[in-house]
Amino acid sequence: MGLVILVMPTRVDGMVQQGNLWSDAGNNDREGKFFRYVPLAVRMRPKKLVDVVGQEHLIGPKCFLPGMIHRDSFGSIILFGPPGCGKTSLAEVIANETRSQFVAINAVMSNVAELRRIILEARGAARPPILFIDEIHRFNRAQQDSLLPDVERGTIRLIGATTHTPAVYIISSLLSRSHLFQLEPLGTDVIKNYLLRALYDKEVGLGSSGCDLDNDILDILAQSCDGDLRRALGHLETLVMGVATGTHITRSHWETFSSERHIRYDRDESEHHATISAYIKSMRGCDPNAAVYWLAKMLEGGEDPRFIARRLVIFASEDVGLADVRALPLATACYAACETIGMPECAINLSHVTVFMALTQKSNSTYLALSGAREEIRIRPVQPVPSYLRNQPKSMARRLNTDSYLYAHDYPDNVTGQAYMIDPKVFYRPKDSGDEIALNAPRKKT
Repeated sequence: MGLVILVMPTRVDGMVQQGNLWSDAGNNDREGKFFRYVPLAVRMRPKKLVDVVGQEHLIGPKCFLPGMIHRDSFGSIILFGPPGCGKTSLAEVIANETRSQFVAINAVMSNVAELRRIILEARGAARPPILFIDEIHRFNRAQQDSLLPDVERGTIRLIGATTHTPAVYIISSLLSRSHLFQLEPLGTDVIKNYLLRALYDKEVGLGSSGCDLDNDILDILAQSCDGDLRRALGHLETLVMGVATGTHITRSHWETFSSERHIRYDRDESEHHATISAYIKSMRGCDPNAAVYWLAKMLEGGEDPRFIARRLVIFASEDVGLADVRALPLATACYAACETIGMPECAINLSHVTVFMALTQKSNSTYLALSGAREEIRIRPVQPVPSYLRNQPKSMARRLNTDSYLYAHDYPDNVTGQAYMIDPKVFYRPKDSGDEIALNAPRKKT
């Protein structure tokens, strides 16, 4: 069962502290016989909108979302953004602020039967509950379709959270009935301030531990999490839980923590970007040995394999391009493998594609073509679409006395000689590399 039903979102009221840890005060029931520890990231979740950090582009004073929440005038919402940016926290805050019943499920663990039961109960409720579906992209089309009738009727107010692009993973009919809000990774300054609050907060944080830490450790914690506040809080909690009360945490504690977690490269901001830069430039420079070395460094350092796979997808079009048309499908297959298989096995897929990208022919002609076209649009007036390229029947063209569209399949090599811009410009300049030579051969004859 992936279901949690709460009148209000989870709070830490009723929690008691045991040493540096938190447990449920509980009664003497079967569950209450054991300490139930609540992660620091959960205890530190905001309860009100004013407590939410970052995301000023969504919750700033002139933004739409705060007004929708305060007036309780929203329907269904899709929140998308990277891990640890606050999607679940924001959903709980919305339920708190609107005093709505909050029903939370995880798409990985739930199914259509469970959804039907939740919706049936919602139909009998006095007020529509908020149904929060974490990782909603994991629902297939049938599961997403099952939500539509009650989303339309307002039986439930859906808040879906996803780390994936909604237009790709969520059906269009559900998207069209939802407000879409994109959350961004949290900045290092925001994370540092939140970590300080968590360290010294005696009510729900780590304040009673009496621990403090060096400023450089705070920087490392904030920079090593790639904008993921949940991960940063988890690291801080582990550091504090692993030392005696009142300890001053130094770099030596961090190094011990890192070695025990098999993190052998310091994933602060500069090192993280330096290593991925070396990786990409090694593939671009056709050096498979260096590329695999930097790949190994990232994997041993605990880098998210999906981050590396995303860079391979970008590299396939930016640097390989038309020189080897196998590159992009191979890279996207590698990303899918990282999603479905995970570590440690997907490291083999990453190595496979890394070596391929380093060895294959390269061309950045399509990247340069797009850059040139975008620059043209930015600095010059946008050209109108020629009349014969607009969707209109030939009879209309004759009445308007305009040129007719020439159907390319009626001409040798699909080249009509008709202009497709009023003021033609050259943006794409082919390179004599790999598959691109053959792709341009017919056009060189015309």
